[in-house]
Amino acid sequence: MEQRFSRITNTDDRSQPDALSTNGRSETGSRGLSILLVDDNPHVADSLDVAVRLAGHALDRAEGPEDALSRLAMRRYDAVLLDMNYTAGRTNGAEGLALLSRIMSDDPGARVVVITAHSGIRIAVEAMRAGARDFVMKPWRNADLLAKLEAAAAWTAPAAASRSPYVDPAPAGLIGDSPAIARVRDIVRRVGPTMAGVLIAGPSGSGRGLVAMALHAASPHAALPMVQVDLRDPEAWARIDAADGTLLLRHSDRLGSVEQARLLDRLPDGARAIAIADDVAAIDPALARRIAAVTITVPSLAQRGEDALLLARHFARMAAERYGRPAPRLTPAAEDAVMRIDWPDQARGLAAAVERAVLLGEGDMIDAALLVSPSHAPAEATDTTAPSRFDLEENERAVIEAALREHHHNITHAATALGLSRGALYRRMERHGL
Repeated sequence: MEQRFSRITNTDDRSQPDALSTNGRSETGSRGLSILLVDDNPHVADSLDVAVRLAGHALDRAEGPEDALSRLAMRRYDAVLLDMNYTAGRTNGAEGLALLSRIMSDDPGARVVVITAHSGIRIAVEAMRAGARDFVMKPWRNADLLAKLEAAAAWTAPAAASRSPYVDPAPAGLIGDSPAIARVRDIVRRVGPTMAGVLIAGPSGSGRGLVAMALHAASPHAALPMVQVDLRDPEAWARIDAADGTLLLRHSDRLGSVEQARLLDRLPDGARAIAIADDVAAIDPALARRIAAVTITVPSLAQRGEDALLLARHFARMAAERYGRPAPRLTPAAEDAVMRIDWPDQARGLAAAVERAVLLGEGDMIDAALLVSPSHAPAEATDTTAPSRFDLEENERAVIEAALREHHHNITHAATALGLSRGALYRRMERHGL
């Protein structure tokens, strides 16, 4: 796709340097901006990296939508520079518009500047209607591009202009493309800007807290910190009285009827209640009318299909950044294991497994044996007729199959990777009919 950007460098820039402040930094202030570039062309990224850093700012790169959404879920950028096409031969901007829609849905305050071809004025207009702050046409001058990025970064949404300067460290991006999580995002988009109470149900570890953060980010109180209260802790109840924004209530379903009535009386009129509960039916109707005008059921990982792979890659990026490691890739066998294993603790369990693999791995690949360590597989059974519980047997079978594929069915190598002797691996293979 290099041909699409073969004219990005204008010779005029050489004779007329970018108009920055006298100290070589942006006039937006002494603090450099954090900018995310979403572009699959490495030559474009290299050129922009130089220009942005000379202006005193920092540039992160994302090669496409998946990488971009993962990075945006990890941190909040001052501005996003968004190309509109990522697939060879695509010029209609549909990919970029779809990504822009997701970005603005996850973070209505995102400051996006889009890049379009000289003939793409229609795409630029659509992008502005979808929430982009500005656009640049190819070829561009670096001075103009930087000025538009700095202006976008300085923009403040009218609704937030008079509010507290508090800003969450990162927007609450809900990673995934499955219809199940798309429905959750749609409800958040419609209900988030209101003051309606929302009850969040679904399996523990599936991302209920993240959905609560997304609701808060879309709410009128987004500029204020969300107050979280574990209702099992009597001392935590004092936080309810001072709440002046979004109030996140955990475990309201574990309260008795008297305590639920006391909670209802104590909720401030100006606060927006969001609750996370395991048993929706255990909440009394009177309290439900206040905190559960709408119920969002977060789908299990098994209901989300290939979202598990997107999440695994996202968790790998997060762990790599946290521990200063290169971002690793999953081998095909590891990806197969991610899809086949019924992960304990849902997405939270998958995140823990990926983090462990990043810490213990060497190089830039995560294989299946590393992803699911032998210490997390069931012990070798003495009674082969015993019924399986919690799908541990199925998990073990998936790990063994993945290790065999990873090592081209070399028993010695697969056994070593799994931390087993050849004999132990043969016995487990026989038990699983492999």
